[in-house]
Amino acid sequence: MFRAGEAPLLDARRARRALVVADPELAALMRSVGAFRLRTNELHSPMTALAEAIIYQQLTGQAAATIHGRVHALGTRGRFPTAEELCGIPVAKLRKAGLSRAKTAALKDLAAKTLDGTVPGMARLRRMPDDEIVERLTSIRGIGRWTVEMLLIFRLGRPDVLPTTDYGVRKGFARAFGTNGSLPTPKQVAERGERWRPYRTMASWYLWSALELPEKS
Repeated sequence: MFRAGEAPLLDARRARRALVVADPELAALMRSVGAFRLRTNELHSPMTALAEAIIYQQLTGQAAATIHGRVHALGTRGRFPTAEELCGIPVAKLRKAGLSRAKTAALKDLAAKTLDGTVPGMARLRRMPDDEIVERLTSIRGIGRWTVEMLLIFRLGRPDVLPTTDYGVRKGFARAFGTNGSLPTPKQVAERGERWRPYRTMASWYLWSALELPEKS
């Protein structure tokens, strides 16, 4: 779908035309924002991407990067620890790297589920439908639906993802559709989002981008 650092291979013109027809109010936002500029980061290993997501949860960027670097250093040959290595690293060593008990337990569970096949390899992951990826990966301790949705959008470039619980999406929705200053519920976002299929990722990006526009007085 998308390649890292490049314009999306999704037919953006076709998607944009479909969204304009499906939702004139969204179309107004799209005109205000301009061209679709979503970029993705290449995904080499589902396990290391999910491990990074776990480590970065609820931390500032610099603090998370420091801890991630320490955990990375526990691997061999200058790479992030493999699933086998993570399983063998003592809890005390992971805690010394700066991980909380909850994140240490989450990384251990991630490693175990990688070894038992719950976390698929790259080739299989690319062939799996979105719903199956969500179901599998949210079985991992510390991984929720939102985290998997971010992976689907920004690592796998899936075209039809709408993270209804995301604060930025809901805030952008409020600006685009005038909800009297209150955030819409995830259900409200999902219901309107039905008209955006199969291009809900593009719609989500425009809702995020709405927050960069000056507020109307």
